[in-house]
Amino acid sequence: MKKTVKILMILTAIIMLFLPMTVSYADSLDTIQVDVSKTTVRPGEEVTLTINFGIGLGAYTFDINYDDNIFEYVSVSNGTPNDTSGNVRVAFHDSTGGTNPSESLSVVFRAKADLTTSNPTELTVTGEGLSNSDASVTYDDILTPIVKNITVEPEYQDYNINLDYTGDIIAGEEKDMTISYSSSMGRYYEHARLIAESTSPSGANVKLVGIDQSKGAEDIIQSGWGDPQGYKIGGKDVTQVLNVKGLFTDAGDYTITLKLIDRDNSDSIIAEKTFSLSAIEKSSDGLATSPNDNSSETVDEAKDENVESEIAEENINTETEENKEIMNTENSEKPTSLPKTGNNIYIPIAIIMIGLVSFAIYYNRKNHK
Repeated sequence: MKKTVKILMILTAIIMLFLPMTVSYADSLDTIQVDVSKTTVRPGEEVTLTINFGIGLGAYTFDINYDDNIFEYVSVSNGTPNDTSGNVRVAFHDSTGGTNPSESLSVVFRAKADLTTSNPTELTVTGEGLSNSDASVTYDDILTPIVKNITVEPEYQDYNINLDYTGDIIAGEEKDMTISYSSSMGRYYEHARLIAESTSPSGANVKLVGIDQSKGAEDIIQSGWGDPQGYKIGGKDVTQVLNVKGLFTDAGDYTITLKLIDRDNSDSIIAEKTFSLSAIEKSSDGLATSPNDNSSETVDEAKDENVESEIAEENINTETEENKEIMNTENSEKPTSLPKTGNNIYIPIAIIMIGLVSFAIYYNRKNHK
């Protein structure tokens, strides 16, 4: 019995002596590093995932997982790829016996072109069968995925807000107007809302009234538009047009500021724009007149009247100068003696008197004979 126990102890010692020589421990590949060429990718753009080993590897198998609803596989370097439903498996083995190891691996993906929303996603990397160039050293499998976060989204364009109408705004009368906001590629918001602010002349008021199918008539300046919690907007060529009635109580200058806000982000402003408007009075003859009456036609008429007045004044001055010249000429040519004009009355009287005297003498002599 003792001899049997002694033999077992010797065998156990021999096994323990040679056990370290028969067990191989793999090294940890601490030099590996994973990078992506960009973290924000536009639809249709490519992104490259690169795995740098830090040393030359003679063999490896890497699995790169991706969301095939967002990306499509394009190409790989330094390995044989096998792309299947969101996973690219890349295998490499140096067939030259260690003279041509690989120090990195690159995989190219392309974001799908029809995406219109923001898509946070990730690329993950795991690996196995890693060994150095001559296979003398093996490395631990990479079982915990290495994750690279990426966002695929369009290049969003700002929202543009407009307030449109035709003709003049008449004080006290409703004015048909349209409010619109649009974007060729609008960022998505789950709870956006349109509100308005205004300034008016002293004592005046302004309203922008729209018809909400669920709430009826609604003054946007007082209560905003639509559901108080907001509504979803965004996408390619997004636009919304709202027909409203504007009412400006008095003539004068107004401002209206339209704002698109994000209810999910403390009412932060998505877009805003301020419009300056003028309301005018309606005259007694039914024609609209400007409160300042400073139209271009009135100014032109005033200019014409001034020109005519200046011409008339010049004509008067010219005539006055001409009259002065004529008077000076007449004064310079005045005769030294007065001209003889009319008949001398004394000559016929003298002739008559001589005739009467002659007749009297003749008559008296005849009677004395």
